[in-house]
Amino acid sequence: MKNERVLKITLTAVMAALAYVVFTFLQVKVTLPGGDATSFHLGNAVCLLAALILGGVYGGLAGAIGMTIGDLLDPIYIIYAPKTFVLKLCIGLITGIIAHRAGKITQQGDRKHVLKWSAIACACGMLFNFIADPLVGYFYKRAILGKTAAEVTLVWNVATTGVNAVISVIVAVVVYMALRKGLKQSNLFITVK
Repeated sequence: MKNERVLKITLTAVMAALAYVVFTFLQVKVTLPGGDATSFHLGNAVCLLAALILGGVYGGLAGAIGMTIGDLLDPIYIIYAPKTFVLKLCIGLITGIIAHRAGKITQQGDRKHVLKWSAIACACGMLFNFIADPLVGYFYKRAILGKTAAEVTLVWNVATTGVNAVISVIVAVVVYMALRKGLKQSNLFITVK
């Protein structure tokens, strides 16, 4: 259906903008030795929420585009933009596949079922990120900045990624459950198959 495709593209753009704003302006940056930084942020929560609302592809693209733009506009994070795009896209894909193909959350009316599968899907997406982000970041930094800088920042990256993951899962599931009824009432609810 043409209107559903337009709706998906529009909501993807809105979620990308939200991911950018949340990541850029609602973060607590931790400066690390060598001029590097990591941060506590809720950008991943927007990526998860987008995957729950739009499905894996559109949701992953929303998170990837929004947070990559945030990286590109920050002098400290600009070198990490390619890594961010790939990892956030993967978060969305994983979350979307589990939520919509395994859990069929948009085809179910049972709130407990939707809550359970939304939480499982978000947890899996963030588990991927918790493992991949520090590892990919380590090898990425090692190739660009050198071995010493990569080792110094690894522990901090693991810590912030873990905290961000837990908070993002909680926020994304709570917000999705709250938005679900409103999306249906306003004819913005997309049934992802």
